[in-house]
Amino acid sequence: MNEHAARHHDVVGKRVVEALTKNGFQAAYCATKAEAAAEVLRLVPESVTVGVGGSWTIAELGVLETLKERGCTILNHNAPGLDAAEKLRIRRAQLTCDVFLTGSNAVTMDGKLVNVDGTGNRVAAMIFGPGKVIVVAGINKIVRDLGAAEERIRSVAAPVNNSRIGLPNPCVKTGECMDCQGPTRICNVTTIIGKRPNTTEMHVVIVGEDMGF
Repeated sequence: MNEHAARHHDVVGKRVVEALTKNGFQAAYCATKAEAAAEVLRLVPESVTVGVGGSWTIAELGVLETLKERGCTILNHNAPGLDAAEKLRIRRAQLTCDVFLTGSNAVTMDGKLVNVDGTGNRVAAMIFGPGKVIVVAGINKIVRDLGAAEERIRSVAAPVNNSRIGLPNPCVKTGECMDCQGPTRICNVTTIIGKRPNTTEMHVVIVGEDMGF
């Protein structure tokens, strides 16, 4: 990344952090993925239960192995070798974990978190249940407003995540949401977190690099 792009990312990222802070979130800006990983590790105590939402951003951070080494129990329903019953059990356990790690499909310039989910476990845990929620979002997730957030989800997040999971939904072929009605649809629940939920300790880490989809 050249210095001009990095400077622009810093300006935008810090503006969003100011807006998030006004909305009651504990927000921080990290210029790089490495800084963001260090910030997340600082926020997670040793030997706690850590839930992981279905997030490519969290996977890119590379913090889960370090958390395991610190004695944390990782609740990851996408871990290999799990059957459907085990995945469901872990999703339910994430709702009452000590710390929940996830990304966000979009973050608006005025500090709102916008997400679309298939099952609803990720967005449910973001709102209520875990002792602490940590949301990490790359600069590519920043959008002007709610309309732009919806457009980003329909044209980027949904098609790419459908492809990543290997689902046969039409957006994989068209590159944009087709509002499909089949049983494999993953755009079932939409949430807008405009202010920090009353009883949830919620941290948002904005990263000055692209992360996730």
